[in-house]
Amino acid sequence: MGSKSTTKKMMIIMMLLLVTTMRFVADAGSDTNGVFDPCSDATIQRWDGFTFGLAFSNKDSFFFNQTQFSPCDTRLSLSSPDKKAQLAVFRPKVDEISFLTIDSSSSNPAKAGGYMVAFAGRKYAARSPPILVADDSNTITSFTLVLEFNRGILQNLYWKKFGCRACSGDYSVCLNGEDCAVPNSKCKSNGGTFDCNLSIQLTFSGTDKNLEVLNSWYEVKKLQKYSLYSLFKNFLI
Repeated sequence: MGSKSTTKKMMIIMMLLLVTTMRFVADAGSDTNGVFDPCSDATIQRWDGFTFGLAFSNKDSFFFNQTQFSPCDTRLSLSSPDKKAQLAVFRPKVDEISFLTIDSSSSNPAKAGGYMVAFAGRKYAARSPPILVADDSNTITSFTLVLEFNRGILQNLYWKKFGCRACSGDYSVCLNGEDCAVPNSKCKSNGGTFDCNLSIQLTFSGTDKNLEVLNSWYEVKKLQKYSLYSLFKNFLI
């Protein structure tokens, strides 16, 4: 999908955002995955570190000739100034439930275009569907992302939604019956009192290269979406 120089260029243009995560990088002794570039292929086993990226831009920026491509694909031209794209890179531990955050003081999804795509890999160029993060009125601050593997190779990334049953207090807006959102007027960046940091519950499913089953998605499914947010929110404020 391009030369090594293209990959390096992609890495250089990535905007580094403040990221907080539980066990953000796998322990060196248990990590057998030497691939740190989200635009390269990796075959993982349970407890390895795995690198993936998040790209923020407008929805149309993720498509070329009506086909969605990985943000690693230079046909999207996400590095061009007019796209105003923002990118972040994460390396969680495979099959641990990770709680990732992006500090709202260092990023503005609405100005970047309001949509987010998760991605990793070159041959399969796995990427999630674009998902709304923010518009002119509201910001969705909590997401659940599943990374699906087959024999240790990433096949798919997809977002899971749990509805608006937990919307209360700062989560006072229900969008499309699917997402709890914060009115932008309540965000600190607009003079409000809420951080509006993006939080992502990251989970895994499928099998690793040793055919061990990855179970963390099923654990989160049982816990439901906001149980983890309630548990860890004090660390993020």
